[in-house]
Amino acid sequence: MTASFSLPPEAAEPRLDVARRTLERLRGVPALAARYAAHVNVHTLERLAALPPLAKDDLNTALAHLEPAAEHSATWLFQSGGSTGAPKVGYAPTGFYMAGVHAHWQPLDRTDVFANAWGAGRMWGAHYLAAGLADLSGCRIIALGSVTREEYGDWLAFLADRGVTAIGGTPSVLRLWFAHARATGVRLPSLRKVLWLGEAWQPQLDEDLAVVAPQARRWGMFGSTETWVVGTNTPDCPADTFHPLPHQLVHVDADGLLDFTTLDPEMLNPVLRYHTGDAGELTACPCGRPGPAMRVLGRRDSVVQVRGLGLDVDELITRAEREPGVARAQVVLTEQRGRATGVDVLLLADGPGAAPDAERLRKALLAATFTLSTAFQHDPESFRVRPVDALVSNGRTGKTAALVVREES
Repeated sequence: MTASFSLPPEAAEPRLDVARRTLERLRGVPALAARYAAHVNVHTLERLAALPPLAKDDLNTALAHLEPAAEHSATWLFQSGGSTGAPKVGYAPTGFYMAGVHAHWQPLDRTDVFANAWGAGRMWGAHYLAAGLADLSGCRIIALGSVTREEYGDWLAFLADRGVTAIGGTPSVLRLWFAHARATGVRLPSLRKVLWLGEAWQPQLDEDLAVVAPQARRWGMFGSTETWVVGTNTPDCPADTFHPLPHQLVHVDADGLLDFTTLDPEMLNPVLRYHTGDAGELTACPCGRPGPAMRVLGRRDSVVQVRGLGLDVDELITRAEREPGVARAQVVLTEQRGRATGVDVLLLADGPGAAPDAERLRKALLAATFTLSTAFQHDPESFRVRPVDALVSNGRTGKTAALVVREES
C-alpha cells in the first residue's frame, strides 16, 4: 500500500499531524461530517489511504463553511474553472507558498529578464504565483499579463529588444506567442527558459521553439488553485513527469487516479486525498533524481453525458488532431435545460495553407464513435465538425479548455 505514496512511511508519517488537523477541520463541516465519522487517528499511510477522497464540490463546500484566513499576511481568494462548470475557489496567503517551491526548484536567477505572460487581474492566480517565484529569484520582471492577438507583433519586438531570457504562461497561451513569432519571422535568440503551469505541455511548442528560440528549454509546474504547486520538472525530465515537493504527499489509488494531501501546516485549503481528476503513476524519472516522480497520464474527468451516453472528450480530440492539417481541436457541447442539443468539434488549421477535410472527418467520427452515432441517430446534423480561425478561450486567462459547455435559451 505504501508503495503507492510519493514518500515512504518514515518520511511521511511524522508529518501526518497536518493531515489529522485537516481531517478535524473537515469533520467540523456539517455537510461532510458523516463521511468522516468512522475515520479517526490517521497516523499511518494505510489509514490515510482508507479516507474517502475529496472532490472539487466537496472542497467548495468545506471552504464555504471554514472561510480560511492566513495568520501573518493577507488572504487571497482565487478561482479555477468557469469555462466548463462552476468556478472553484481556492485560498492562499501572500507569497502563495512559493518560498517552499523556490527552495527546491530554481529555474530563474538574478541574471534573468522574465516575461510573465500568465493572465493577470480578476481572480486568476498563476500570474501572481509566478511573480512570487520571480521575486524570490531576484530577477528582472516584465509583467505582460493578457495580450490580444493584434498586440503580439509589437510585444515580441519589445521582448527581443530587451533581451528577454525567460517567459512563462499556460501552454495554450505560449503557443499563440511562439506560433505568431514563427509565422512572422521573429526570433528570440536570448530566450533560454520557458516556465509553464496550468495545462499539459503541447508538443507543437517544441517545434515552434526550435525555430524561434533554439536555446530555450521548458521548466514545468504541476498543481491547481486548490493544491497550489504539487511538483516541478526540469529540462532533463519528460514533460509529463514531475517531482513532488516534500510538503505535498501524492497517492495513486486503485483506479490509477492521483490524489493529494498537504503536509504543509500553513496550507489554507483543507487538501486531504484531493482528486484533481488526473490519472497517473509513480515512477523513476530519466533525469536521475532519486525518489519516485509523478507521471501524469491525463484527465479521467473528460467523459461528459450526451443524451444519456458517456462521450470521452479527450478521445474525440485525439482522433480529430490526427487529421492532416489540424493543429488543435476543441469540443463544444450545447445544452438546453440540461439536455445536449448539439456537439461541435472545432478545428484549428495547422498553418495558413492547411485545409482540413471537415466533412470527411465528421463522417468518420460518427461512424467510429458509438456515443455520437447513437446519440445523434435521428438528427446527425446536430453533430458538426467546423474549421475555425480561433478556438474558444477564456478572455481573462487566455486558457483554451478541451471542452466548452454552452447553455442556449
